[in-house]
Amino acid sequence: MKDLRFVVIPFISLILAQLIKFGLESWKAKKWRWARLFNGNGGMPSSHTAFTFSLTIALAIEFGVHSPLFAISLVFSIIVAYDAMGLRMQSGKQAQAINKIIDELFEKDRTLGMQYVKEQLGHQPMEVVMGALLGSTVAIAILALI
Repeated sequence: MKDLRFVVIPFISLILAQLIKFGLESWKAKKWRWARLFNGNGGMPSSHTAFTFSLTIALAIEFGVHSPLFAISLVFSIIVAYDAMGLRMQSGKQAQAINKIIDELFEKDRTLGMQYVKEQLGHQPMEVVMGALLGSTVAIAILALI
């Protein structure tokens, strides 16, 4: 496992984030939300952020914060987190508006084939922060164990 730790750690973080989303959203809906196990967009915590920050922290621990690997990973992680809160969040808001237009324009005639656009794309800042904390915690815990 030690040879693959920089691959395994991010995937463990990703799986844990998806399991947490599945649990939280199933609990809120009071029914199983099986689709959340495979849909990483939106929700608490950000699985994309957990995935990238776990790698960044693992590289920082293993090679130090002055390492070029850490710097590359940090830049990548910040871009992913920023995108999750910015561009993808705005895309989700646009999807909500499009779906509302579809409802209003085509409420009488659904035979035109208009389909709803997926709305849950981005993250609130706290969801990104929690993803970063989850990923960091997973990296620290696994590296402490191996």
